[in-house]
Amino acid sequence: MAAKLQTTTRESGNGRSAKVSPILKEGSGTAQSSLPGTQQTPAARAAGVASGPVISDELAKTLDDAFGAALARSTGGLPLGSLALAYADWLMHLGTCPGKVAQLMEQRVGLQARELRNVARLLRGAEVERLIRAEKGDRRFADDGWNKAPFAFLEQSYLARRNWWRNATRDVPGVNDVNSTLVAFFTERLLDTVAPSNFPLLNPEVLRVTREQKGGNLLRGIRNLARDVYGSVTKRKPAALKAFRVGENLAVTDGEVVFRNDLIELIQYRPTTARVHPEPVLITPAWIMKYYVLDLAEDQSMVAYLRDQGHTVFIISWRNPGPADRDVGMDDYRRLGPMAALDAIGEIVPDQKVHLMGYCVGGTLTSITAATMARDGDDRLASLTLLAAQADFKLAGELRLFTHEAQLALLDRAMAKAGVLNEQQMGGAFQMLRANDLYWSPIIDSYFLGKSMSSIPLMAWNADATRMPFRMHSEYLRRLYLENQLSEGHYEVDGRPIALRDINVPMFIVGTETDHIAPWRSVYKMVLLAQPPELTYLLTSGGHNAGIVTPPGPPRRRFRKLKWAGDDKYVSPDEFMETAPVEQGSWWPEWQNWLKSKSGNKAATPEMGDSIVAAPGTYVFH
Repeated sequence: MAAKLQTTTRESGNGRSAKVSPILKEGSGTAQSSLPGTQQTPAARAAGVASGPVISDELAKTLDDAFGAALARSTGGLPLGSLALAYADWLMHLGTCPGKVAQLMEQRVGLQARELRNVARLLRGAEVERLIRAEKGDRRFADDGWNKAPFAFLEQSYLARRNWWRNATRDVPGVNDVNSTLVAFFTERLLDTVAPSNFPLLNPEVLRVTREQKGGNLLRGIRNLARDVYGSVTKRKPAALKAFRVGENLAVTDGEVVFRNDLIELIQYRPTTARVHPEPVLITPAWIMKYYVLDLAEDQSMVAYLRDQGHTVFIISWRNPGPADRDVGMDDYRRLGPMAALDAIGEIVPDQKVHLMGYCVGGTLTSITAATMARDGDDRLASLTLLAAQADFKLAGELRLFTHEAQLALLDRAMAKAGVLNEQQMGGAFQMLRANDLYWSPIIDSYFLGKSMSSIPLMAWNADATRMPFRMHSEYLRRLYLENQLSEGHYEVDGRPIALRDINVPMFIVGTETDHIAPWRSVYKMVLLAQPPELTYLLTSGGHNAGIVTPPGPPRRRFRKLKWAGDDKYVSPDEFMETAPVEQGSWWPEWQNWLKSKSGNKAATPEMGDSIVAAPGTYVFH
């Protein structure tokens, strides 16, 4: 874009005004560019020599961010350069391990020999030799058709090659840990794409259903595909999820918004018992999800369960940020989130300590909040509960693949322009972590088997995605995932470090067995990091969400727990699994009884705070 040329005046030596162009620096004969974002080098100015325009730092950063954002969009947010270097690192070090290479060659020869034997068996009409079984929970080969020729041959060939590549990409001496994990993970994802179950003509279940339904499944699949494409373009919810509406059959527990600021609405739930425990419960959900995962349908609502057991319950509903919130940071979430909520609760229920609970990244935030309060002598907490929440991120699982330096630099560029991390970017990362369950299997089920989408409350909530501000998300990933500041005592609040060991209230920690976001061993690290007067660790069946939303009643739920007090010796995660007895049922009553033991005797119910609007409030709809 051409710059608008302007002129100024100055007094000449003979008293007359003379026009001077701004591209000439007054007092010298050196030309200076007036182009935006350019400047002359200091060396050129000192020498009095004309120099061409030099791109300024600001313009260079603008160009870099624009290119990085375009690159992130085109690659799905993957740092291809780092991935290439990781594979180069692996391949180079593999070449220095002749013993491992020889083993791999021997395994490859054995694999091919077994495949030839299976081909011979197929030609004779005999059953295929099946020595490898799919892993527990792998639904791709669950159909009985995979037990019969020729599909059994395809399954065995695929599983054998997958195992071979796992051996090849793991435990190579000398490979950087991050590179080793990257290579193993992305090789596995590539193998997922070529699984025979993903190809309709090689999938016995698809062929059988197509034959039985005379192609009706494929017609339904085409309709499902058209529906999904239309929904993606128009941003409309799938029809199966339209039956669930917030405020109608989701998030319907009776309550009022009693406090609001730019970041949160604080909901207080109306009591259903004549008397309640004096200490209220404050729930801090993750801001990467809508709060009502803990207030789903009436029979799946944690807040309703706690309320009915005689607790005064408050919950934070986060506002869904937009581009204007790009500079909202982690400390803003602490100050305007749990700290502001504690202040508001103190006015509604005065002179009472509060049971603080945090879920997922909300749990990490409450850990930071509790440690800061302990450092500053703020004793308003009665206890601290953390659900599927990490404080030490060294064992954060495969999600760490998206938090190395190159990935974060690319992500920062992508967010710099938009101001937020959008729903699609977040969903894509989680899909990649569980590609078989969240991507490939749904494609086969919906488009080739013609199945309808599941319509359960948890699925409707999961589709109600949120965004994250640029600054907060960048700080969270760098300070916690990449630099692990919180567990190592380097995390600063108001310019001073905090320490988890300063938390001096009873703690209740919950992990879930199959959690891909906050692996239970990572959550378990709090047992080692914190030194409260009492700590209970409970491990429940299920995953990050389904393991937490487990109300009493449904079968096949189980948990195990151990308790530490005072100078009790540390128990490793493996020892925990060996020694903690398995108990059947939901973990909710176990936690509620623990809260009860840390609360005073029931008394008259407190007054509700002044209502701003009825629950579920307004922020949840944005």
